[in-house]
Amino acid sequence: MDDETLKIFAYVNISSYRVRSVKALKGEIKTPTDIAKDADIKLNHISKVLRQLKDCGVAVCLNEDAYRGRKYKLTGVGEEIADHLDNVGY
Repeated sequence: MDDETLKIFAYVNISSYRVRSVKALKGEIKTPTDIAKDADIKLNHISKVLRQLKDCGVAVCLNEDAYRGRKYKLTGVGEEIADHLDNVGY
C-alpha cells in the first residue's frame, strides 16, 4: 500500500460508519438503502458517509444524475482498502 492509499485507509478507519460502508460495498454495486441495511447504519447518516467516501476517492456513484436509485461501488483504491480491512480483522 503506497503512502496516499495509507492516508486514505487511516481516514476510513477512524470512522466505524465509513469502515462498515466500505465493507458493505466490497465487490458489489448497491443503493444507499442497501448499504445502510447491510452496514447497519441509519439511512439518514448514509448520504454523508457516501459523500465522504466519494470525496476521498474510495467510492463512486455510477448514475450521479439519477434522483432515486443511485448506485455506488468502490474504486480500485476502495477495493484495496476493503481488502486491507479484512486482513486486519475489522
